[in-house]
Amino acid sequence: MPEASSHRLPDQLRPNLRLVFVGTAASTRSAELGHYYAHPGNRFWRAIHEVGITPRRYQPSEFAALIELGIGFTDLSKTGAGMDHQISAETIDVSGFRAKMETYRPRTIAFTSKKAASLFYGRPSSGITLGRQKRDASWPEIFVLPSPSGAASGHWTLEPWRELAVWIAA
Repeated sequence: MPEASSHRLPDQLRPNLRLVFVGTAASTRSAELGHYYAHPGNRFWRAIHEVGITPRRYQPSEFAALIELGIGFTDLSKTGAGMDHQISAETIDVSGFRAKMETYRPRTIAFTSKKAASLFYGRPSSGITLGRQKRDASWPEIFVLPSPSGAASGHWTLEPWRELAVWIAA
């Protein structure tokens, strides 16, 4: 199993963000570079610009600048790296993630894969729907997005990303 380099991805969080993107763990490439969604085949940066979440197409190395747009980043595993199926279960810290969200209280949480959402909800990915999730009054609004990873191309659709963009613009 690939392990994160010493440059694991730092959380980009502060109180009252309008949106926090949440992945399972850094890809091997992202862990090496220290940038979220850094693999050239990843659709993340193109998608958030195309749907209007960002005013221009940012580069992975600019991820920290999105905090000024009210957008943050974190992962459920801060110590593992690789593709979702390569992440060791012991490195997944759902309770730590929940504590971060209770501390920072973002308006919206967007899981960038069904796998990340399934770990959060504690149910199989097959039982997770894309898009806005049923509201739990004790939590921010939650969206589940199709993975922007090139490895997940067969499941790609921009529609849930558009739904998220409309919601956060409201």
